[in-house]
Amino acid sequence: MSAAQAILDTPRLRLLPADPARAPAVLDYQLRNRAHLEPWNPTASQQFYTASHWAMQLRQTVRSWEDGVSARFLLATQAEPDRVIGTVGFSNIVRGVFQACHLGYGIDRAYEGQGLMREALQAAIAFAFDDLRLHRIQANYQPHNLRSAALLKRLGFVIEGQAKHYLFLDGAWRDHVLTSLIHPDFDSRALLG
Repeated sequence: MSAAQAILDTPRLRLLPADPARAPAVLDYQLRNRAHLEPWNPTASQQFYTASHWAMQLRQTVRSWEDGVSARFLLATQAEPDRVIGTVGFSNIVRGVFQACHLGYGIDRAYEGQGLMREALQAAIAFAFDDLRLHRIQANYQPHNLRSAALLKRLGFVIEGQAKHYLFLDGAWRDHVLTSLIHPDFDSRALLG
């Protein structure tokens, strides 16, 4: 069972659930950050940079949350709650004996280096552990992505290995470092009930 869509507030940010009405703001974020985000993403079609594409994606994101297979947030500052400056998402949520997910995130180039992604991820991870009741969060990054490496380490993620040719991103198969964060107080008895 999935938790209800939530808004998470931090001192400087609002983590907003998907809403197709926010498609123009997401498109604006994608267009502003096209060159910044492309090295970390699959090669995008021209449709990717349209409001109709993002309205469809946000509708699918709402359904995925309702189905309990993902939980994605749009980041905005408290001062400008209608301007998307990033994303945080938990995907591939698996229940049963695994109780785990994958973490993905991105932030507007203009907001890098201010500690905002760490602030967002601390709130999102607390939500994943406390509300979604997950045991394990997996986060993977390309070896040359030193910002993600440092961020995940500060958040307590532990390197578990490397995967060769893990994802096809920006036109090529990319190696990734595999990390995870385990819920420190997960109650395994919930699995037995």
